[in-house]
Formats: sequence, structure tokens, C-alpha cells
Amino acid sequence: MATSVRAATDGGTAPPPPTPSPPPRAVRAGSGWRSRLYRWDLKATPYAFVSPFFLCFAAFGLFPLIYTGWLSLHRVELGGEAEWRGFDNYTGLWDSEFFWRALANTFTIGVISTVPQLLMALGLAHLLNYKLRGRGFFRVAVLAPYATSIAAATLVFAQLFNSDYGLVNTVLGWVGFDPVDWESSKWPAQIAISVIVIWRWTGYNALIYLAAMQAVPQDLYEAAALDGASRWRQFISVTIPSIRPTILFTIVVSTIGATQLFGEPMLFGGSLGVSGGSGGQYQTLSLLMYEKGWVTGALGQASAIAWVMLLLLLLIGAARLLVARKGIKGIKGIKGRTS
Repeated sequence: MATSVRAATDGGTAPPPPTPSPPPRAVRAGSGWRSRLYRWDLKATPYAFVSPFFLCFAAFGLFPLIYTGWLSLHRVELGGEAEWRGFDNYTGLWDSEFFWRALANTFTIGVISTVPQLLMALGLAHLLNYKLRGRGFFRVAVLAPYATSIAAATLVFAQLFNSDYGLVNTVLGWVGFDPVDWESSKWPAQIAISVIVIWRWTGYNALIYLAAMQAVPQDLYEAAALDGASRWRQFISVTIPSIRPTILFTIVVSTIGATQLFGEPMLFGGSLGVSGGSGGQYQTLSLLMYEKGWVTGALGQASAIAWVMLLLLLLIGAARLLVARKGIKGIKGIKGRTS
């Protein structure tokens, strides 16, 4: 070392440093195996974490969906073998009076229950959005019907709407109206079932609207107040346009729930609940599917009804996307004209 330094100071050239010897083959192989294992672990670990969801979805979601579609193309009875029928189950539904009646009942009950429900939810959310005493209590109170069991709530309302000794007919008698046959008549039965749905889901939608209203910037309300707008005008001109996506979301979700309505009409009718009353006056598509599958044993027809319901829900989702896109284009157009 001293010699090389002396040579460098004297103007000579220092010898080159010694080259390191290559590592043993076992060490190189081990490091490569570890690096590959590390890369594989880095890529596969996220999929391992999310795999339980996909396994459960495949077992309880995807497989029943595919199997139901396969059953809808066959004639299947409980305890029997499947017989290929093609689209006969679907054409049978097209010619079935019971199917169209159930579809009409599903539509009318959905409209009667969804429209007042969302309007009342908007009003409740607007009231809860202001500073009131005991707001926390009222927010919990409006959500209490949603936490109540469907069976318990429906049985209570069935007693209230009882044609012989129900409280509703008693109150109507005090006012001067004749008793209403809430179970055997079409429109009274559908109104009674819609009241159960409204009572159960209004508070839930009100809290969704309330969360959306609280996200609206306060500057908009202050500017509207400076312009002399009343609370009602602020609600119409500021709140409603600001929470329009949330309103559209609740409309779609409520429509899907109305399409799948099952528990309320079944429990309301008692022993006649599966058939939707004595004349099928409130039988929905879900009740018809249940009756075809587990009462008459026609699993193929029940599967066809299930797929028709799925197609209806897909159409509702597609309509929601179209409306949302038009709304976004309209907002962009307004911003472009104002800029």
C-alpha cells in the first residue's frame, strides 16, 4: 500500500484494484429464488386478500344466476329431471294472464309506495338539516322503522287495517266514512301494503338526503339569502339541484326494491299472501315466482320469472345511466354558456 502511494506521488501509475471473485453458484441461485419469491408475493398477496369475496360471489351469486338461467330453459319440477324446452317458459309468461297481472300490481304498488316515500323523505331531511333541538334524537327516531323487523311491522299493520276490528276503519267511522275492505279489494289492499313500505323506508331515505344536503356548500345558501330568497325558494333552487344525483340514486334503489317486493304483501295476506289475496289483487312478481317454484313446483317457470325481473332491473339501471349522462351534459353546457 505504501509502495503504491509512493509510486503515485512519484508520478508512476498505481496498479489496478483487484477484481472481486464471483459468488458461489449456491448463493446466486438462492438470491434469485428469493427475488422471484418476493416478486410473486408482492403481486399475489393483494389477490389473496380479495379472493374470499370473489369465492363467495361465485358460490352464492354467479353460480345461482347461471343455474337459474339454465333452469329457465327447461321444464323442471320438484324431485324430477330437467327436460329441454328452450324459450317455452318465456313464451308461456307472455301468454300468461297471471304474469301480466303480477307485473301490473308490481308497477302500481311501486308507484304508490315510492313517490310519497321519497317526497316525505325530502321534507324530513330538509327539516333535520336545520338547527333543531334534539336533532340526534329525531335522526335516530326516523331510522327506527328501518331497524324494525318486516314480519313484526307487517303483522301490526295487518291488525290496523283489519276489515272487522282494525283501528283504521274505526277512525274512518268516527269521521263518517264506511268501513273499507282492506284485504279483499284491489286498491285498498295495495294502498295498505304501500303504507307499510312507506313507513319502513321513509326514514332511511331521509338520512341519505340529509347526508347529501349537509355536503351542499353554505355559500350557496348565503348568496341566495342575500338575494332575498326564502327558505322554500332556497330548497327549490339550491338544495334540489345540488342533491339531484342522490335523488336519482334513491329513485333507482326504491324502484329496484319495489320490483322485488315480497315480505310485506305475503305477510299482509296471511294464508292467502302467496297468491296475493283471493283474486291476486296484490300479487307481485316475487310472490308469483315463489308460488310457481315452491307451491306448484314449476321451477322452470319460476326461473324464467326471475330472469325477467333481472332484465327489468337492468333496464332500470340503463335508464338511470342515460339520465345521469344527460344531466352531466346539461351541467357542462350551462357552465360553458356562463363562462
